[in-house]
Amino acid sequence: MIVGVPKEIKNHEYRVGMVPGSVRELTNHGHQVIVETNAGLGIGFSDQDYINVGASIQKNAAEVFASADMIVKVKEPQAVERAMLREGQILFTYLHLAPDLPQTEDLIKSKAICIAYETVTDNQGGLPLLAPMSEVAGRMSIQAGAQALEKSNAGRGMLLGGVPGVAPAKVVIIGGGMVGNNAAQMAVGMGAEVVILDRNVNVLRRLDAQFGNKIKTVYSTAEALEEHVLEADLVIGGVLVAGAAAPKLVTAEHIKNMKAGSAIVDVAIDQGGCIATSKATTHADPTFIVDDVVHYCVANMPGAVPLTSTFALNNATLPFIINLANKGYKEALLSDQNFLNGLNVINGKITCASVAENLGFEFVDPKVALA
Repeated sequence: MIVGVPKEIKNHEYRVGMVPGSVRELTNHGHQVIVETNAGLGIGFSDQDYINVGASIQKNAAEVFASADMIVKVKEPQAVERAMLREGQILFTYLHLAPDLPQTEDLIKSKAICIAYETVTDNQGGLPLLAPMSEVAGRMSIQAGAQALEKSNAGRGMLLGGVPGVAPAKVVIIGGGMVGNNAAQMAVGMGAEVVILDRNVNVLRRLDAQFGNKIKTVYSTAEALEEHVLEADLVIGGVLVAGAAAPKLVTAEHIKNMKAGSAIVDVAIDQGGCIATSKATTHADPTFIVDDVVHYCVANMPGAVPLTSTFALNNATLPFIINLANKGYKEALLSDQNFLNGLNVINGKITCASVAENLGFEFVDPKVALA
């Protein structure tokens, strides 16, 4: 199979779909890999590094898309990339379709086989290809929030951990999953007061066993959410409904009543955000103010630490890429229900139930679509 790795073109996105080590694994299996020139430059890999492991270099994305049987990316294809997809071509990347009608419509028109990292599951019901980026984003959310609280960024002027004799900031984390857990680790390490809200009692038990009295766990009701959000100096939105648009848990009314200069980091923005006042931002212009509350809503947070992020992502995706290349998409998907859950669009049909429901398309069972 010919596998193509284009350069990412989203704002300040320096990650790459495959590092040279991953390319070497594919070429060792007898596959051909074509890489767009300078695709790995953002994390220190030259074209020669890819050539040394058996890849060939193409001068632009158009040549990569035209030649490859499978495209491996990091972020969702931008409009110019979607126009280059063709019928029968495999696209393997993050898609986050539920809040993104234009992208979904373009992928339907392309009749490509579109497999989303974020909806591939495992035997424990986890999301193994989303997990590494959730770990990165969760940890980054506290760094971003700490900066947002600085006065020069329109924040309250608070140090997250305080100092002796001065109280630390109160950090309220909504969602105790992978993002919330990693955010809590960082916030606790920096000395903040940490509250985590979740509606799964088993998740709260796990967090309590992990952190003990270093955090407070709260069952998330409308009343509890309002109480803690209004008291917060920093709110982290880490809610995830796999494949679906994130629920808007923090309302515009909550934002109006928050403390002036408090901050929000909406990690769920890839799936539309869980804060009513959120809108996607970029690393070039990461924050905006609503009712004196600083909002950080960068849609590709891990792109700011691309070296760490790319290796973490490649560690998770490589076995699936090899499986697709070795077996072809039909056998690879049909032989593994967890992998099949990653199929979002094929031959113009929506095969992810949550995407179909959110955007009003007909859902087609992926096994039927593959047949």
